[in-house]
Amino acid sequence: MNFDRFPRVDLGGYPTPLHPAPRLGEALGLPNLLLKRDDVHPLGLGGNKLRKLEFLLGAAIEAGVDTVITFGALQTNHGRQTAAACAKLGLRCELVLTAKVPRDGDAYERSGNVLLDHLFGANVHVCRDGEETGGTYDRLITEAAAEGRKVATFPVGGSDAVGALGYATAAHEIAGQLADRGITKARLVVPHASGGTAAGLLVGTAKLDWLTLDIACVSHPVDEALDNLADLTTAVSALLGTEPPSLEGLRIDDRAIGPGYGIPTAETWDAVRLFGRTEGIALDPVYTGKVAATLVDWAAEGHFAAEEHVVFLHTGGLPGLYGYAPEFTGTLGR
Repeated sequence: MNFDRFPRVDLGGYPTPLHPAPRLGEALGLPNLLLKRDDVHPLGLGGNKLRKLEFLLGAAIEAGVDTVITFGALQTNHGRQTAAACAKLGLRCELVLTAKVPRDGDAYERSGNVLLDHLFGANVHVCRDGEETGGTYDRLITEAAAEGRKVATFPVGGSDAVGALGYATAAHEIAGQLADRGITKARLVVPHASGGTAAGLLVGTAKLDWLTLDIACVSHPVDEALDNLADLTTAVSALLGTEPPSLEGLRIDDRAIGPGYGIPTAETWDAVRLFGRTEGIALDPVYTGKVAATLVDWAAEGHFAAEEHVVFLHTGGLPGLYGYAPEFTGTLGR
């Protein structure tokens, strides 16, 4: 796949580390467990959205954009990473955030990603619902036009065909790191939320029959996630001039969603503690914690062969943990 023809900005930090997790692996009965640390990045506390933003911002800058508008929930990791990348590149960043998760209090409303959004200089617009979000976006577009600014609008999670190119390239990075370790067959455990990460990896690994994806849904049930992945993989493949990958036989699981997006379950907190106490690694309760809970279930159910190499993609999200601090501290006696 030729990615050189797509405009791209260098946000640094790649390749991210890939390393064994022996104590966590022992706890799960997975002796060949590895962690792909996309949370380890020098910009904006890291995370998976930075790979997408390299292509999204590359296209925006080539088009002469000076203002970026994007969306998310109040504790959006994508918003925080977009704000950090815009700060680095000297672009104006407008974050239109919707309070769609049933959480309140100072920790959720003022700390974590929200605090960092302001630190990185974003203009933060908090909306009650979709109607207010739409009105706020229309106002920002009108104001930008009146002031002669050129706007790029990025979708939730940076998950469109251009953004997903970031993980199509990441697939080759991961494959190379595994090959360097002499690993010739592996499973990659990844999240599905807005879909760009999983879709990019599905496209990037389409010709690598030795590297298989297992997907844990954190926000949408399986049927909706599959529709989303079909749309995104088709769009990314069209950009690259390749055939879309088949989704037939894909392992995709939505058990960890629980009551809904952004609402952690007891199993989520158990998985967060397990990663912390075995490997000194922090997960968040919205994305990585729910994927980790699915990994724990899969391991207990024997979904992996005894000596199989399993790679957990850590997509970041540490600041979100602080947004849930009161709830987390209430689980510490478990």
